[in-house]
Amino acid sequence: MSKLKTYTRIIIFVCALGMIPANYLSVWQIQLEAPQYPEGLKMEIWSHKIAGDFDKINGLNHYIGMAEIKQENFPEFKVMPWLIWLFVAFGLLTALVGKRFLLWIYVIILSASGAWGIYDFWNWEYQYGHNLNPHAAIKIPGMAYQPPLIGWKQLLNFLAGSFPDVGGWLIIGASVIIVGVLVFEQFRKK
Repeated sequence: MSKLKTYTRIIIFVCALGMIPANYLSVWQIQLEAPQYPEGLKMEIWSHKIAGDFDKINGLNHYIGMAEIKQENFPEFKVMPWLIWLFVAFGLLTALVGKRFLLWIYVIILSASGAWGIYDFWNWEYQYGHNLNPHAAIKIPGMAYQPPLIGWKQLLNFLAGSFPDVGGWLIIGASVIIVGVLVFEQFRKK
């Protein structure tokens, strides 16, 4: 089993440590802009909670029949902090042991978790935007209110935006660097 170069191990070590703040910072944000809210509304999704203006957003969503956004409806908040600690611990183990097969496993764990996270978030948005109360005050036939997965989307008079926040960028950045390190190691091997 081939050994990783020392500088590769240092990069992996730093990237793993760089993910720790993601447990203490907002990972994702959803923004709403509309004429009646010139300052905008923002919902922050942390690894363990929802913060921001989600009470105001719930009040608005009630009129179009969306379900209420409540923390207890998201079992992911019980898993995500531990998952981030797993990313950190496995990264440190990979850096300390320095074996290429561990780096492969680490990249697979990060990639699979990222794919699951994207699907889970899309599904959450889909459920909230499509499963509407048929007795809602405002009904527009054929209209769904699913926010964008990433980017901006017009929903009636609201412009909805969905983006990684600081904690999310730390995980994304570290993951991209770690994948790059694996690619570099594979080319170095040849």
